[in-house]
Amino acid sequence: MLRREFIRSGGSGLIAMAVTTATPLGRSAFAETAPKEIRFGFQKTGLFVPIRQRRTYENFFNPLGVAVRWVEFQFGPPMLEALNLGSIDFAAVGDAPPIFAQAAAANLYYVAAQPPPGEAVVVAPDSPIRTLADLRGKKIGVPKGSSAHATAVAAVEKAGLAWSDVTPVYLAPADGVAAFDRGIIDAWAIWDPYLAIAEVTKNARSLAFNTEAHDPHFFYLANKAFADKYPAVVSQIADVLAGEAAWAEAHHDEIASLLQEAQGVDLAVEKRVVSRAKYMIEPVNDEIVAGQQATADQFYRLGLIPKKINVRDIVWKWTPRA
Repeated sequence: MLRREFIRSGGSGLIAMAVTTATPLGRSAFAETAPKEIRFGFQKTGLFVPIRQRRTYENFFNPLGVAVRWVEFQFGPPMLEALNLGSIDFAAVGDAPPIFAQAAAANLYYVAAQPPPGEAVVVAPDSPIRTLADLRGKKIGVPKGSSAHATAVAAVEKAGLAWSDVTPVYLAPADGVAAFDRGIIDAWAIWDPYLAIAEVTKNARSLAFNTEAHDPHFFYLANKAFADKYPAVVSQIADVLAGEAAWAEAHHDEIASLLQEAQGVDLAVEKRVVSRAKYMIEPVNDEIVAGQQATADQFYRLGLIPKKINVRDIVWKWTPRA
């Protein structure tokens, strides 16, 4: 299916056309070379949530004889562990987890990129911490190996501090909520919707957003063995994703409602999440690789990963259809 046709359909129609235009050899030949099922890893945030709610991939792949299954994770590192093991085939995650995974020789490819979601280092409204420099000697809650980990490291160093000047407290997002509420940690590095919830319901103050601290991206990744075996399917996954992103960019109110439906979070929170999101999907180009490499080099310098890596080694070539 051509991307412009998918966009016009709202991401849910023209299935009959998909059989011929997305699979030039026809339904039977595609069925012989395609997987029986595609397993998507997702978190309850980001573009995969409305895609799942709208059954976009089901509407595209089911008529071609391919089932779609969604597997939920709380955050990125365990998702990429599952991707490495082949328990899922495709995943959406922030910038740091692929770096840790590549350093551990993970079985994955970068396929596509998106501007990052809202993410920041925040403090309680009555905290005496006013600037990043005030974090010296303080406890920062952060999900280990996550994009928030990268944001926290970059923010601390931007303030002229060393990572050793702060005390990281490694907490999964749900545990971070409790620790932040009870004042067990002095600051918290976290992403939307947790960030927006903290801002809207607790008046949390931001010390620095991710884009103010470094040059992050959000990534879509494929299991390497899956992509090598089914390259046409991976291209289709990315093309459909790009079509849905274009729809999302023009339908913020609908995206906020779909997120609320999936997460059970107040609509005012979801509107804040969507207001700072940028739904644009693109191949992983040289500029994006450079930003990701800079983060990887920083992690190696700090001893957070055991060896130097070359991000470009695991970038998969996706050429979007016109």
